[in-house]
Amino acid sequence: MNDPYNSGAIQPPLADALTDAMVTTAMELPGYRIVRNFGLVRGITVRSRSVVGNFLGGLQSLFGGNITIYTELCEQARMETYRDMVAHARRMGANAIVAVRYDATDVMTGLTEVLCYGTAVRVEPAEPR
Repeated sequence: MNDPYNSGAIQPPLADALTDAMVTTAMELPGYRIVRNFGLVRGITVRSRSVVGNFLGGLQSLFGGNITIYTELCEQARMETYRDMVAHARRMGANAIVAVRYDATDVMTGLTEVLCYGTAVRVEPAEPR
């Protein structure tokens, strides 16, 4: 499976580009200062497991270990919500996102909501001390 969070070699971000390197779970980005706060951005999806997926997952659970069909479903949901959150921030004019978090909630049996959220900001390189 490809790494959904990094689309290639790490390169210094362009001045106004919102790249994966400009998204963090921390409250700040080292080497940058926040100059504008755009507020909350989020991506959300609701996923269901198919009958076939439940059957195959049930078979895998009999043998223990990683239930790969569910792992892949969860990773797809996280990747989708992350992508949507970044797109939301770009539309607002942000070039970074801080305080990123994930949350998941069972809406009903077989339906799970996955949420990725953070604070969209504009950053500038910090002045050297």
